[in-house]
Amino acid sequence: MSKMRSIQALPRGFRYAGVACGIKAHAELDLALIFSETPAVAAAVFTQNRYAAAPVVYDRKLLALNREGVQAVVVNSGNANAVTGPQGLAHARRMAEAVERTLGLSPWSTLVMSTGVIGVPLPVERIEEAMPRLFQALRADVGGFMDAARAMMTTDTRPKVAATQIQGEEGWITLAGMSKGAGMIHPKMATMLAVLVTDAALTPEAAQEALSRATERSFNRISVDGDTSTNDTVALLANGRAGGKWIEPGTPEFERFTESLTQMSIQLAQAIVRDGEGATRFVTLHVRGLATEQEAHRVAEEIATSPLVKTAIYGGDANWGRILAAAGNSGVVFDPEQAELWITGGPDAKHYLPLLHLVSQGMPLDYAEAEASERFAQPELLIELQLGQGPGEVTMWTCDLSHDYVTINGAYRT
Repeated sequence: MSKMRSIQALPRGFRYAGVACGIKAHAELDLALIFSETPAVAAAVFTQNRYAAAPVVYDRKLLALNREGVQAVVVNSGNANAVTGPQGLAHARRMAEAVERTLGLSPWSTLVMSTGVIGVPLPVERIEEAMPRLFQALRADVGGFMDAARAMMTTDTRPKVAATQIQGEEGWITLAGMSKGAGMIHPKMATMLAVLVTDAALTPEAAQEALSRATERSFNRISVDGDTSTNDTVALLANGRAGGKWIEPGTPEFERFTESLTQMSIQLAQAIVRDGEGATRFVTLHVRGLATEQEAHRVAEEIATSPLVKTAIYGGDANWGRILAAAGNSGVVFDPEQAELWITGGPDAKHYLPLLHLVSQGMPLDYAEAEASERFAQPELLIELQLGQGPGEVTMWTCDLSHDYVTINGAYRT
């Protein structure tokens, strides 16, 4: 049994902080620290972009070398430390060493994340100078957690946080997470930064498998603009402070933990889409009836990234033909004469209008245009597309494409 709790429920044995170190202008929070008081089992998934940023390269090496446990994650915003060559790798290492030196931790026990402008050297000396203040700011409460979440933000308009609990053998196991992302969001793992922490006792194999499975159903099912980032990282730290026996793959306890981690990750992933750069509408896209889940994903991805679909949604234009055209362009083989399309919308996911059947057996139905337009104009949309009778289905979350998206990204460096 698990249940979502308010963010007041935080895992035992972690502390958090966020300070301004001067990478971003106007004294904004831009340096975050997540600290486990005892060594934690760590797992991570990373970007598939060939231009992996220095922190990604560093973290991959750390996880391959580390056998004693990870105790900290340090995150800066305002500078991605990407496409910065050997100097960037040296700066990533200096970030980690500054944490380890200040907190008295073992070498190779600190994960590093960066986000912001690509191709600009990281002013790592500002991070080093701020480390004593970051250490002093560490707190175990919600205030510290929220400060860390805010310090990760770039074009985000608000922090993205979630928490949940599971009934364990010796009481409640708690999970909490923070993520950032609003642009360069597309499902090729990870498409943003996220730090997930828990006081569960996980084996390394359980942590990695649970995170990979949760990511596939959450962070890999979102798209804002079809672009992936150089810095994408999702990390999970499990310090075991809840007690109880080790959770291992293949056990009922592992399945319960993985499902709770997945649901929390979905909440964080959806928050990224809702805060997409310039977004005015949140879209849930459900594709079913294909031969495999992979085929359903390919169709959903084509629809979710189509500029014509996204601009029609932005304009509240019931131009559903663009949805079918995108599906047909996916490369997936299906019978167009079996296509069934429904749409609905509402002010939020709990208050949708009735589903409106637009297409049956590949042909448009005799529906009222005003009813279709009403649904396309809602802040939240649900699109249901069935393309056959196969078992393959998938749900993705996306948003519209507005004038503001172009404005934000046309002046990102200036």
